[in-house]
Amino acid sequence: MSRYLKLSGLEPLIVTSESNFINVGERTNVTGSRRFLRLIKEENYAEALEVARNQVEGGAQILDVNMDEGMLDGVHAMVTFLNLIASEPDIARIPIMIDSSKWEIIEAGLQVAQGKCVVNSISLKEGEETFIHQAKLIKRYGAATIVMAFDEKGQADTYERRIEICERSYRILVDVVKFAPEDIIFDPNIFPVATGMEEHRKNAIDFFKATKWIRTNLPYASVSGGVSNVSFSFRGNNAVREAMHSAFLYHAIQHGMNMGIVNPAMLEVYDDISKDLLEHVEDVLLDRRDDATERLLDFAETVKGIKKEDATKQLAWREKELQDRITHSLVKGLDSFIEEDVEEARQTVVKPIQVIEGHLMTGMNVVGDLFGSGKMFLPQVVKSARVMKKAVAYLQPYIEESKDSNVSSAGKILMATVKGDVHDIGKNIVSVVLGCNNYEIVDLGVMVPPEKIIEVAKKEEVDVIGLSGLITPSLDEMVYLANEMEKEDMNIPLLIGGATTSKAHTAVKIAPKYGNSVVHVNDASRAVTVVGNLLQENNKIFKDQLRSEYDKFRDQFLNRTKQKNYVPLEKARENKFKIDWNTTEIVEPNTLGIQVIESLDLKVLLDYIDWSPFFRSWDLHGKFPNILTDEIVGKQASELYEDAKVLLAKVLDQRLLKAKAVFGLFPANATEDDIEVYDVEGNHSTTFLTLRQQLKKKEGVPNIALADFIVPKTTGKQDYVGCFCVTAGFGTEKLAADFEKQNDDYNSIMIKALADRLAEAFAEYLHKEVRTKHWGYAASENLSNEELIKETYKGIRPAPGYPACPDHLEKNTIWELLQVEERIGVKLTESLAMWPAASVSGYYFGNPEAKYFGLGKIKEDQLKNYRTRRGISLEEAKKWLSPIIAD
Repeated sequence: MSRYLKLSGLEPLIVTSESNFINVGERTNVTGSRRFLRLIKEENYAEALEVARNQVEGGAQILDVNMDEGMLDGVHAMVTFLNLIASEPDIARIPIMIDSSKWEIIEAGLQVAQGKCVVNSISLKEGEETFIHQAKLIKRYGAATIVMAFDEKGQADTYERRIEICERSYRILVDVVKFAPEDIIFDPNIFPVATGMEEHRKNAIDFFKATKWIRTNLPYASVSGGVSNVSFSFRGNNAVREAMHSAFLYHAIQHGMNMGIVNPAMLEVYDDISKDLLEHVEDVLLDRRDDATERLLDFAETVKGIKKEDATKQLAWREKELQDRITHSLVKGLDSFIEEDVEEARQTVVKPIQVIEGHLMTGMNVVGDLFGSGKMFLPQVVKSARVMKKAVAYLQPYIEESKDSNVSSAGKILMATVKGDVHDIGKNIVSVVLGCNNYEIVDLGVMVPPEKIIEVAKKEEVDVIGLSGLITPSLDEMVYLANEMEKEDMNIPLLIGGATTSKAHTAVKIAPKYGNSVVHVNDASRAVTVVGNLLQENNKIFKDQLRSEYDKFRDQFLNRTKQKNYVPLEKARENKFKIDWNTTEIVEPNTLGIQVIESLDLKVLLDYIDWSPFFRSWDLHGKFPNILTDEIVGKQASELYEDAKVLLAKVLDQRLLKAKAVFGLFPANATEDDIEVYDVEGNHSTTFLTLRQQLKKKEGVPNIALADFIVPKTTGKQDYVGCFCVTAGFGTEKLAADFEKQNDDYNSIMIKALADRLAEAFAEYLHKEVRTKHWGYAASENLSNEELIKETYKGIRPAPGYPACPDHLEKNTIWELLQVEERIGVKLTESLAMWPAASVSGYYFGNPEAKYFGLGKIKEDQLKNYRTRRGISLEEAKKWLSPIIAD
């Protein structure tokens, strides 16, 4: 006897073997529709219902409802919207798909949805016990369910893994839970294709094969999926996406897929797809050619971003003169035709090198002018560089054959992140921008010792040296290098840049050590102007003005510093931040000791991402999401954001980065400016050393140290402290290197910036878990992502190297206490930078009065006291704390 999936709203929906494909409407999903998200956030449910009504009228047979967004109360939004749908017969006639990654939202929806609905989704990722528990509840509520091909090891990304997980899930549901097999809908994971990564080539064909196997071997089960995932690589190119969706569906349905989440507006009629486009698309989907991805990427640019009927208009620029075409490709960041045009240019010159010096540099000069005048923004410039590199790579064999590789350049720049530092996003951006302005870049990478910088600078006869650093020990490395260059009697200007660098430090600490020009550069656009002035033929006037400016700045800075009043350490301690420990509630952690997170699903972190710093890393300044509609940078910010989401989707779906963490909560007490940390048995384990503000304060304003937030040992009471290290950086270097091999600086920089955001999001997420669960002093906390970013929570998580505790040596203490490297593999360089770079470490303080503050400068008496407590020489103490020592 045949058994069919039976669903219902006000009307039944029976999915038989003769049924056409069942289309699930996707626009009532806050993660897939900006408009719907905005309406729900504004609680404009009347218009939100119109979105649902349009989906039904547009042919949706099931309505997918998703309320997963960090700024929403998902339970409230789901219940409210489903209740309102129930009062609209023209919408409520079709079944509902309750879509969420949070079980509490799914269950809330099940409690109010009428008819027989579908849960999207459950899986084995949290183990069989959770899977069985949720399946039993779904069965009790009388719903069908989608089962993701996901288990404890991760998402299924091969044919073998898909059928293994689906078969295991089916047997548990049917044999253990006694779930009706016709109520099981498998989603074997539709992943993007044409990503440029070899391991993604078979994503579509493996889905087709797995679908056929499921329909053949798992009786009565259905197969579904989110079709739009397959075309993530072509976001912004609707013509290609529509063709991909239609072709994918055509083959998936032939293999047995009988339902799916599809936007009908993003579907082309299969027979109406142009033969050329269909051939390119199906070559990718069916993995018919080794170069299928490259061919589709090239072809896609010919139909990008326009309506199908306007395709011929898009290519009007192809009718222009050769130089105009090359310039257009560079300015627009289009690489589809650059090799073709460069070859045409090569046929017109005597030597292939002349194409670079002439045609390509003419185009890049336009890019430079537009960038310099504010008409182009950094992300666009990096895309232009990608096109330039592709063109040069094409010409390279011809240049080598002609034995003429002397490209005339505006100058040769050596770029390096100094010894002990692993951060290079800013350096790479500056390198790209300078490269776009015809400067030859010699990039030595990260953690470069001074002797290598000097050696290569001499060997390569560079015109300028650019130094980058993010952590404060890097500042001393720059001072040391400047001094060594002076000893070597070098005559090369120094550019100084990086997050912790400043004009003050450059003028006061570095410039006096070196006889040539030393300039602080705080953004990529300024680097072009500064280097241009430094390398002009008659530059003595500019260099003299520069030195005079820095000398004057140094004198003014030192005079301001001398005018500030500091108090002796003992006076500062007397004026400490005072807490009434008799009335302060001290909460003992629910779990003491060390815990490790071996691998975290990065999707958990999406709601915790603070996007504003991401845009700042690309020199686009503004607060997210307002920056997306900014009159000046909104268009570029939006394009950058879309590109970031595409890459982030690949990272999440393919599990390309790995996130780990180790954290611990311990008994502790303060002894003056130190924090004694004990093990769970109460034995003294280690000591955190803190520094105290010494600037003279107004009456009633304390001189704070972090130790002030911990109960003094003399009270006889027990307090607690925590520390942690999280990373989302494992895998970043390989991805960045793969992009660089493809001459794709844009995505190489992008993946590092995204990894940094994920690491910060991980720190935010883990801190919330500590506050609400592991320590539990804020168990009832319910804050939005915006409130988390504003740090409105109780307690703080200061980090070594930042204003409240600028002492990087404290990382050593954290590493020893938590055994960070042994447990999760995050290492410290000799300058105490963390590797992978996308890592965050720090402390947990739970006291309600704990607050963030800046330490400021310290005086010599505290420096000597500190080195005694630390057990190091005064010279070593000065080395690590030099940026905060008051002159």
